[in-house]
Amino acid sequence: MEKIFVRDFTPNQNISTTFLVKSKELRAKKTGGQFAMLTFADRTGDISGQWWDGFEDTIDTFDKDDIVFVRGLVNMYRNHLQIQIHRMRPCQPHEVDLTHYFPTTRFDVEAMFAELLGIIRGFQNPFLRQLLENIFANEETAQKFKRAPAAKTMHHPYLGGLLEHTLSLVKLAKKVGQHYDGIDLDLLQTGAVLHDFGKIDELSYDRAFGYTNEGQMIGHLVMETIMVSDHIKQIDGFPDELRRHLLHLLLAHHGKLEYGSPKLPSTPEALMLAYLDDLDSKVEAMQRLIAEPHSTGDWSRISPMFERPIYRVRTNAAPATDQPAAEPAESTSVSAQASVAAANARPETSAAPPRKPNVRSNSFNTPFEALADLVKSE
Repeated sequence: MEKIFVRDFTPNQNISTTFLVKSKELRAKKTGGQFAMLTFADRTGDISGQWWDGFEDTIDTFDKDDIVFVRGLVNMYRNHLQIQIHRMRPCQPHEVDLTHYFPTTRFDVEAMFAELLGIIRGFQNPFLRQLLENIFANEETAQKFKRAPAAKTMHHPYLGGLLEHTLSLVKLAKKVGQHYDGIDLDLLQTGAVLHDFGKIDELSYDRAFGYTNEGQMIGHLVMETIMVSDHIKQIDGFPDELRRHLLHLLLAHHGKLEYGSPKLPSTPEALMLAYLDDLDSKVEAMQRLIAEPHSTGDWSRISPMFERPIYRVRTNAAPATDQPAAEPAESTSVSAQASVAAANARPETSAAPPRKPNVRSNSFNTPFEALADLVKSE
């Protein structure tokens, strides 16, 4: 059957399509009885659904992480699309293409990986270069790294997201590190490559995104620190001071004890890595909020990461024309393409002339007086 994606839904649309079930629960109706509340997903987004009647014979035939066929009506509720479910059933294996249900990076995974390996080959420090080449020489490890998301929900939460985030951070680290004297760029970039490496085994991503038992019990900071330490032991002559600095980068990259780091950044490279990791994560999350399908108005929904809505109006958006927007060139960088996507998501707005504070002649107009006049003019 032809897949209809969440991003293409419109209000009052009758749909018959398939989804991954992200959640399922029974809730009480205000009038008595129960209804089924579900969250569905495909690779383009999530949508909630309510099944008010006739679900009793079907609701136990599927569970979370199953693929289901849904027939229903799309409607708008509190500025969000949802589905009024008419019918559901579990899908058979031959009806399912798993690539339809998991969000995936929009960039070419093999091209990103090749770019990352090229950066590593350019390292001047032979020990760090050998360390990373040895890690990626394991084909299973490389495949996991290319497929893993960077997080379950917060930032880069899609297949290939870990590689996308890592490559972006490595390039940021070089740019910022070159601005300051005395920074060990190879060390800083190695920390960027490895800072989230434990997520290849911390997260599960074969069906829905979740945490493995190892991830729940140990966590990626410790998992990657153990892995890197084991690899270092296999390299003859690896300097002990370099080992200490690198492991510190991994253990301190969350930046604060309350964020899960067992150590606070105690070197310039560790401090830079923590701040740049936080920056890249938050910018991606904010741009994704701005470009969210079906969002309307000037403000996004409230995000758990930011605990506030995000202003969606962009100052650098291209003016509306009758011509379709040009596609970004294939050689455009990850960060540049992300900026284009966010800019193209600008909601319709009408330009308003800026207000000017009233300035009284022959008077000393302090900033506080100007602010008071501006408030009075509202």
